[in-house]
Amino acid sequence: MELLKRNIHMDRIRVQAVTQFTLEDDVNIPESKPDVSALNLEKGELIIDEIKPAIDSVTVRGRLNFVVLYHTTEEGSNLVVLDGKLPFEEKINLQGVVPSDPVTVDGEVEDLTVSMINSRKLNIQSLVTMTARVEELYDEEAPVAIHGDEMVEYRRMPLDLAQIAICKNDIFRLREEVTLPSNYPNVFQILWSNLSLGDVEFKVMEEKITISGDIHLFVLYEGEGEDHSCRCFETAIPFSGVLECHGCREGMLPDIRYHLGQQELSIRPDFDGEERNIGLELVLDIIIRVYEEERLEIISDIYGVSKEISAVTHKADLRRLLSKVTGKTKVTDHVRVAGGTVLQLLHSEGCVALEQQSTVENGILLQGSVQVKIMYIMGEDDSPYGCAQAQIPYQYTLEVPDIAPEDMGKVHAEVEQLQVTMLDGEEMDVKAILNFSTVVFKSVPVDLISQVNVSDLDGSKMSSLPGMVIYMVKEGDNLWNIGKKYYVPVDSIRELNSLEGDELKVGQKLLIVKGN
Repeated sequence: MELLKRNIHMDRIRVQAVTQFTLEDDVNIPESKPDVSALNLEKGELIIDEIKPAIDSVTVRGRLNFVVLYHTTEEGSNLVVLDGKLPFEEKINLQGVVPSDPVTVDGEVEDLTVSMINSRKLNIQSLVTMTARVEELYDEEAPVAIHGDEMVEYRRMPLDLAQIAICKNDIFRLREEVTLPSNYPNVFQILWSNLSLGDVEFKVMEEKITISGDIHLFVLYEGEGEDHSCRCFETAIPFSGVLECHGCREGMLPDIRYHLGQQELSIRPDFDGEERNIGLELVLDIIIRVYEEERLEIISDIYGVSKEISAVTHKADLRRLLSKVTGKTKVTDHVRVAGGTVLQLLHSEGCVALEQQSTVENGILLQGSVQVKIMYIMGEDDSPYGCAQAQIPYQYTLEVPDIAPEDMGKVHAEVEQLQVTMLDGEEMDVKAILNFSTVVFKSVPVDLISQVNVSDLDGSKMSSLPGMVIYMVKEGDNLWNIGKKYYVPVDSIRELNSLEGDELKVGQKLLIVKGN
């Protein structure tokens, strides 16, 4: 007897660990740069240079690249840019990992604080969160048919499953060029910039994945001229493109995430040779997981009529799609400015920190904060630019009917809209719309038959069973269990008792006749 099986393709996180650590150092202002009179803006990016797995641990080496914008009272520009890096080496305990494992590490700057020690020295401090994981693909073998001459009874169980069809990482390069409006001065040097993506959408097509969205660009620069006046330029640039993806088909379920990786801004001359074009080169690191839904009928139980057949089973955790869901919530707050009067708002940016997620009835409870930075012009001659920062807490339940704790999906969070308006010279109103999305798979635990053992019937056991019996149905009985007990085909019981279906009632009498 041969048990025919079907491979079910799965992916999973075999092991994962999260760690937090603090980076801190004092940074001297280079001699080529003027004294610091006031700090304005700062940003940091975590770069991972090396991932080295060992037994039950992984060592990560990298650096925190930081950029600080500060005021100076010395002659020349009011604003000065300082950049630098803080190297790090961190050991993460990762139980079960071995040196040959492909370990992935994601790093995030949770908080970056820059403070003045004096006019020639700054203190840089940052809280860093790193997640290390080992992801793997594997197959579960599910029995779908039986070949053999023995008389056997088996029953099938339908399963709705989500198998992984595409599992890979890719990159998507964006190259754009923006020309400043005619009423803007030529660029002398860029002081500060911010790049972000919005409305990013992926679609699975035949043999490809399309991507579209907007690039949001903000630039603060010094213009050409004797006074080197500062100007702000902000715009949104639509983009679209295609990722080749062999094996993709319309109707498949995408779970695709992206991260804005390498970014380069450059000033380029226009046709007249003037420095008026801003060139953008971006790299999107894309994690592609595409699933295919399928209904599969597996053999869930088996027994012999002419032979003794025993099934060897193992536990498997399959899954089906529970929900692909998105949700939005609105947060508001008032931000006060200390030490001056705001004359004009220049720029605002925000990012979502998802600090905790937990399963509740019919949903995922999300808790965290929106980190907002607001740049503005003040009525101060020596420090005309200011920056306010705020953390706005939020709590939102993403609706996922019938979710259980083991069904948790990875939630993606982003700021969809951010609006800042002045209430007076010292207070601003902040409104943000947050967008959350996730793909949740329902855990489907099953006992899969891995092999069947065939042997001759036990003579003493068979002789103890009557050749004919009137069986009275008890609570919990069904035709399958009754047939298995007496080594009789289910169809024979149904035909002998003129049953149109499989429904039985407690106390119902059935005639059971054992075959030859």
